[in-house]
Amino acid sequence: MVMIVEQGGFMYRIGELAKQCEVKADTLRFYEKHGLLTPSSRSDSGYRLYNDNDVERLRFILRAKAVGFTLAEITELLSIELDKSNWACADVKGLVDSKLAYVNERITELNHFQVSLQRLSDACCGGPESAEHCSILEALESNTGNIKCENHAHDHDASEYTRNCQSKG
Repeated sequence: MVMIVEQGGFMYRIGELAKQCEVKADTLRFYEKHGLLTPSSRSDSGYRLYNDNDVERLRFILRAKAVGFTLAEITELLSIELDKSNWACADVKGLVDSKLAYVNERITELNHFQVSLQRLSDACCGGPESAEHCSILEALESNTGNIKCENHAHDHDASEYTRNCQSKG
């Protein structure tokens, strides 16, 4: 790694910073494009140069991303980080609590999807026959919430039908 030393410490080129933080240079360019990270300066050759403060900012961004914050939310957190004296801890907690509530709603929604998809899967024999009477397609075509187990004549083993459709039909 070739680090450039300027007044105030080391300067890292984009590839060096990316390697140090285990991300791709394209990720840094993406963050720059969206206003999250700006190089401290440019070399005479036009290379982006980042200092130690930029390294810490990038690590902040990566940690916030790792816990699920969006780019917009990270931008808001960064603005608070830069002007801490004008914000209350309650403001930051409010952002986290709001995100937590959203995540809990998504988990509930995903659990609903899981149950619904499991019902669809369990109701279908999954055989090689034509999908003309497929219970999954019929359930998705109907206006009712009922999922009916396939109950048509297929040439598959009855034990497979019983296993896949037990107590469903």
